[in-house]
Amino acid sequence: MKYKDYYETLGIKRDATDSEIKSAYRKLARKYHPDVNKTKEAEEKFKDINEAYEVLGDKQKRKRYDSLGSGWQGGADYTPPPGFENFGFNFNQAGAQSFDFGGGGFSDFFSSLFGDMMSGNASGKHGGFEGFDFTNTNFSKQKTYSQSNSAKQENLDITKTLNINAKEIFEKKPISVTFTDLNKCGFCNGGGYCSHCGGTGILSTPKTIKVKLPKDITEGQKIRLKGEGKLDNYGHTGDLYLILHLKDSEYEIDGNNLTKDIEITPPEAVLGCNKEISTLHGNISIKIPSNVSSGQTLRLKDLGLPSSKGFGALNVRIKIVIPKNYNSEIIELYKKIQALS
Repeated sequence: MKYKDYYETLGIKRDATDSEIKSAYRKLARKYHPDVNKTKEAEEKFKDINEAYEVLGDKQKRKRYDSLGSGWQGGADYTPPPGFENFGFNFNQAGAQSFDFGGGGFSDFFSSLFGDMMSGNASGKHGGFEGFDFTNTNFSKQKTYSQSNSAKQENLDITKTLNINAKEIFEKKPISVTFTDLNKCGFCNGGGYCSHCGGTGILSTPKTIKVKLPKDITEGQKIRLKGEGKLDNYGHTGDLYLILHLKDSEYEIDGNNLTKDIEITPPEAVLGCNKEISTLHGNISIKIPSNVSSGQTLRLKDLGLPSSKGFGALNVRIKIVIPKNYNSEIIELYKKIQALS
């Protein structure tokens, strides 16, 4: 198994303090994070950085790692940990390898390397290693493969509700959509204190994109934006799904038809009047006929929303309101009208 110098990976000395290790890790993680650096080399470097910090950032793991010796690059120049002075490697001329475990034995050697990982099952022919496959001991590759497979199965899609008003539909311009993008923190992977995610394991990032609305928008219509979903540590991205909700403070939207209220007074309802109203197409003047009732609608063609067949209609709905500033004289007149009715 190829030796990895984790101190060299983080660019620190072997006597570095915990704070120096953490500081070096944060600096390199920001530089090589997949969200910032898209190169293949950066992706591999980022994995190595996390692997190094996972060991050196943990006091017990660091202690085990340091026990292997600073000069270990292979069997020939391996520096044994304390208690393994009698352990030796012998490489003969024919290339065959023999191993002298001394008095400690096979089990003690692996206990030094892996600590308590194999503890609790120390009996048996090989000291608790029955069923352990020594033909493939590349642990880092096995771990990466497992994580990659699980990442592919993770749901990276995002679904959001997008409120659309009548003016945005009418103008047919791309609209800006701002939302909070939530991703797994690649700096700590949710492993304790982290200045980037506060230890939650989740990074919250504001994101704004431009969206071009389709023709003939309907309530509940879904728009798919490929590749705008969540991003995992392996470069996989999901999709963003926007569910359209038609919402407007001035208009009721029904397909490409609109409905809006217009207020008139009781005398205007009885006698009729002319009213200027605002529409998406500009201000217009309409004639309110006499004797209209509250809730009655006037249909105005081609003043609604655009569609593939032209424009819809604008329905003007009458709403009779009583002014609050009527004086006593007007009130007396209403009393006379009431008596004559």
